[in-house]
Amino acid sequence: MKPSPDARWDESLALIRKNVSEQIYNTWFKPIVFEQFDEARKMILVQVPSPFVYEYLEENFVDLMSKVLHRCFGQGIGLSYRVVTDKEHNLSQDIEADPTDGGQEQKPRAKGNQSPTILDAAQPQQIDSQLNPHLTFNNYIEGDSNKLPRSVGQSIAEHPNTMQFNPMFIYGPSGCGKTHLINAIGVRTTQIYPQKRVLYISARLFQVQYTNAVLQNAVNDFIAFYQTIDMLIVDDIQEWVNAAKTQETFFHIFDHLFRNGKRIILASDRPPVDLKGMPDRLLTRFSCGLIAELEKPNTQLCIDILENKIRRDGLQIPRDVIQLIAETASGSVRDLQGVINSLMAYSIVYNSEIDMRLAERVIKRAVKMDDHPLTIDDILDKVCGHYNVTP
Repeated sequence: MKPSPDARWDESLALIRKNVSEQIYNTWFKPIVFEQFDEARKMILVQVPSPFVYEYLEENFVDLMSKVLHRCFGQGIGLSYRVVTDKEHNLSQDIEADPTDGGQEQKPRAKGNQSPTILDAAQPQQIDSQLNPHLTFNNYIEGDSNKLPRSVGQSIAEHPNTMQFNPMFIYGPSGCGKTHLINAIGVRTTQIYPQKRVLYISARLFQVQYTNAVLQNAVNDFIAFYQTIDMLIVDDIQEWVNAAKTQETFFHIFDHLFRNGKRIILASDRPPVDLKGMPDRLLTRFSCGLIAELEKPNTQLCIDILENKIRRDGLQIPRDVIQLIAETASGSVRDLQGVINSLMAYSIVYNSEIDMRLAERVIKRAVKMDDHPLTIDDILDKVCGHYNVTP
């Protein structure tokens, strides 16, 4: 006699459980409630506790569920979700997913595989890391102002399982290369360890996601997702100052990741000690690994950054123009790149060479000049330079 639909669903869950970690099973599959199987339509209806769970299952485990349901229920099985949208008032929404096996045959198992429970889709599926693939170590120019964080960051990317310097807390003013560096760490890690679940996120987006989770009564699901990450990279965490609920939620995520040997990389415009409006228990955790400062690039590093960009973009810019840009761009990498892009645009539109006159015109419009009081030394240097004498 054919097993009942409930028995076949239990068999499906048992197969899934053998192909994912216990934590993933308990978080994402155990809460699923089997409701019915419409044999005529070949459609399974299950209930999930929130839209967040539904979206996560569809984005990360659709292949695994397809293999399992195909084995336990037969070919051409469809899966429909009843999503609880308001637990308090018992409201839900039915969503029909695509047919789970898409009419495709299963791939044969390798001959050496003795276990009949191991499925082709057993490997954890990767998430979208949200990393910018163009921000790498290859185009991150090293100088005195970034040598330590760059070296440590590269070491972390190449050896993410060692817990030295965890968490890595990078701080510095806007435009000094923080976002580039933490992206480069993530990109290098995914290149060497493609199976690692690496996620880059801005503090502001994290806060938006948390707020949405609160509105959907899905905070536990939100936390559970972040607790599956192998390397979590959070940018601009100063955005969480005085955001008590976000801080508390991140505290639980941080603690779980840290206890389980996962990597945490944080970036801010100020060191932990200056993050007023954050609790001590969070600040002490931020400070227990490596605190690395990224200073504004000096003139020589600015020149190196400019020459690298000019070379990559195939431009021809005189040395004196490069020197002028490096000295007047206030030590901001963004300003440097903005001036070069503006020069290129002006040169193309007006069909003119990039020279000192054009550079001065563009810099005046694109860069906020550093104001500083005129000193006796400044006057002396100018006079001596004019008459070509040594003071």
